[in-house]
Amino acid sequence: MFPIKSVLTALLVTMILVTPALAIDATTTYNAGLFVLSFLGFCTLVVIAQMIPAVLMLVGMTKNVPGGLSKKA
Repeated sequence: MFPIKSVLTALLVTMILVTPALAIDATTTYNAGLFVLSFLGFCTLVVIAQMIPAVLMLVGMTKNVPGGLSKKA
């Protein structure tokens, strides 16, 4: 029992010490300029602007479903 416990403890300590080495330095990998970020922000704004009427229509349709079912019955 003791050797398994010591092996697992050693493995755990090794994984804890190795994990930070796998991290990425975001300052060197992400070097997109202001133009790219503004384009992505504009695309997000367009998608959100198209989602607002769709959500309003979905809410309106779901409100009318119970009323339509009671009229037919």
